[in-house]
Amino acid sequence: MSVPLAYIGVIIIWSTTPLAIKWSGGDAGFLFGVTARMLIGLLFSSMLIMLLSRRRLPWDQHARKIYLVAGIAIYGAMLSVYWGSQYISSGFISVIFGLNPIITGIMAALWLNERSLTPAKILGVILGVVGLIVIFSQGLQLGNHAVIGIAAVCLSVLLHSWSSVWFKKLDIHLTALEITHGGLLVSVPLYLLTWFILQGTWPENFSQRGLGSIVYLGIFGSVLGFVMFFYILKHVDVSRVSLITLITPVVALFLGYALNNEVLNASVWLGTGLIMLGMSFYQWSDKFFARVAK
Repeated sequence: MSVPLAYIGVIIIWSTTPLAIKWSGGDAGFLFGVTARMLIGLLFSSMLIMLLSRRRLPWDQHARKIYLVAGIAIYGAMLSVYWGSQYISSGFISVIFGLNPIITGIMAALWLNERSLTPAKILGVILGVVGLIVIFSQGLQLGNHAVIGIAAVCLSVLLHSWSSVWFKKLDIHLTALEITHGGLLVSVPLYLLTWFILQGTWPENFSQRGLGSIVYLGIFGSVLGFVMFFYILKHVDVSRVSLITLITPVVALFLGYALNNEVLNASVWLGTGLIMLGMSFYQWSDKFFARVAK
């Protein structure tokens, strides 16, 4: 696989995922949208496992623990973001997910005793939190449902960060595809059960845009995007990988504006700018100040 193409592919997938989430749940309901997406992802990952892997899916006790953590994170995080997407714009979703590296760093410092919270990084955290407060203030202007939607996406970020930190505590000997497939094996039955209990009916009105979004998310958002991200993580410097989380929120905002008529006012840009500035401080401030000190 070409590393530059994989890098560009991740940017495209992560930038378009929030908008595709809104479209996939708009006609059929968010429960059907996320359940169908994960089911397609499971079928597609099964096919890739059979075609590409030279071994059977590991199923020892350690592997099962990894699948369980991945499955719980996939179920909780995706269910939260799909539910929240009913009430907020796709741009909001992407901007809030831009906080993921900061939240992961805080959790790693607290639970893994990593010395990652230097004064410069703490400044980045503060800027990110202020940006999130601005986003919440915009949600208050849009109504209580918007605030609840923002809170649901924040919960999704927390669950995603928690799983990342938990993985650091485990000695992972699996490939990205195997982790994805194992996580889907755990989460898909939970999604099916949730959909059956709370909805349980086939959607009456189902547009081509909604169907296309589900298929796109099932193949690219749930499987290929994750695999490509881990691929570039092995071949590209971490600082360059971190640029992805700075690029995708801005691209997602413009896509939501251009393709879904989402509003981009001063508060949205202010909150986005603060979060992106906080991300920049968190990722690169230590190296910058170290060079200045020399």
